Amino acid sequence: MLLKLDESLARGYHSNSQRIRVMSEYWIGHNAYCVVCGSVINQYANNNPASDFYCPKCKENYELKSKKGRSLLISDGAYQPMIDKVRNNETPSFFLLNYTESLDISDVVMVARYFFTESIIIPRKPLSPTARRAGWVGCNIDLKQIPEDGKIFLVKNFIVMPKNEVIEKCQKTIFLKGFSDIKSKGWTLDVMKCLDDLKKQEFTLEDLYAFETILQMKYPENHHIRPKIRQQLQILRDNGYIEFLGKGTYHIR
Repeated sequence: MLLKLDESLARGYHSNSQRIRVMSEYWIGHNAYCVVCGSVINQYANNNPASDFYCPKCKENYELKSKKGRSLLISDGAYQPMIDKVRNNETPSFFLLNYTESLDISDVVMVARYFFTESIIIPRKPLSPTARRAGWVGCNIDLKQIPEDGKIFLVKNFIVMPKNEVIEKCQKTIFLKGFSDIKSKGWTLDVMKCLDDLKKQEFTLEDLYAFETILQMKYPENHHIRPKIRQQLQILRDNGYIEFLGKGTYHIR
């Protein structure tokens, strides 16, 4: 797998964004795969409004974003339509391809659609009154807020990850795909992010209670944060994400 964008594909394009789009779409189409099932992915016809690639086997859809440098902040389209997609579980999964000035590919990360919540969609400033689309509000997608297990690298630090490990990591959190209630899923993802911040494979209930104030600020209407934490640990345990070792101690699998 050559970790470089092919500049020869972009001859005849004058816009840099178009050049990068053509090169990165070619690379993903010939090197990436469906992270859910491992099958070859196909590219949609140009101007598909929903996605760029799809898996003919498991029907997963993928949108490609490319960015120079290493960043987990993605520029996207209009803010409100994106929020509506999240609320209706209509977002595709994302491939984010990071490249260097010399067009070397440093990272390719997939974020599954079931990790998207409203809190990671950040509105940009409205366009000025003199702009052609005055008042239009775009958005950024802040992938830093997503739990680490939701960011699945096909390429990391210029190194290609073994395909079997990539798919195995995706399967670890595939249970989130069955969550139909966005708010409930948000709680589970927030507790998973707290586990990231602990930086421990083995932790106690008291360790998680240390995040009570942070979670209370995020959910001011909820006055039973500790029971909610215990509920989410039960969900994570039932789905094999963590293991209960007894006496208030857990292990992340």
